[in-house]
Amino acid sequence: MIGIVYYGAGNIFSLTAALDRLGLSYGMIKTAADFEKYDRYIIPGVGHAGSAMQKLKDSGLVLSIVKLKKPVLGICVGMQLLTKHSEEGDSLLTDIIPLKTKLFSEILKVKVPHTGWNKVIQNNGTALFSKIPLGSHFYFVHSYFIEFNSNFTIALAEYGIKFSAVIQKDNFYGVQFHPEKSGLAGEQLLKNFAHLA
Repeated sequence: MIGIVYYGAGNIFSLTAALDRLGLSYGMIKTAADFEKYDRYIIPGVGHAGSAMQKLKDSGLVLSIVKLKKPVLGICVGMQLLTKHSEEGDSLLTDIIPLKTKLFSEILKVKVPHTGWNKVIQNNGTALFSKIPLGSHFYFVHSYFIEFNSNFTIALAEYGIKFSAVIQKDNFYGVQFHPEKSGLAGEQLLKNFAHLA
């Protein structure tokens, strides 16, 4: 069963609606003791990464999250929280995955925020993308991106620059897009996560 880390910075409704549609069982994690009830976890997040990190710290759940050995999925800002640092508010994050979250530069001459459907190019053989056609499109809404690094990037997208659409380190996964708003491909990704070993 999926435990959703509830810390006041996530769009819980759209995520839970998608999980309900898929028949995937879930519950809310509000205390450290709640982690024991679940076999995988989702960290949602919207808005400002620095503010979200502060809320996560205030929840008292950071130490428990860092120690997790079961599958974890960060979505959007929840993904950014897994990185080391964000330019948004010059914020130190969890440093679970040693990457930086950066602002789309004006030099790139792209509209910010990056909003809408974008092609995601995944690595072959990644369990999170099982049964998802190569080059599928997912729905993005973000002004900040996670730098591309071949050691941790398992799928990329391009928007003026190549960036990490999906990252992984051990049992920790992060997706910059919103799978709960990404149609059949997004639903398949959530199902895949629910069945990761």
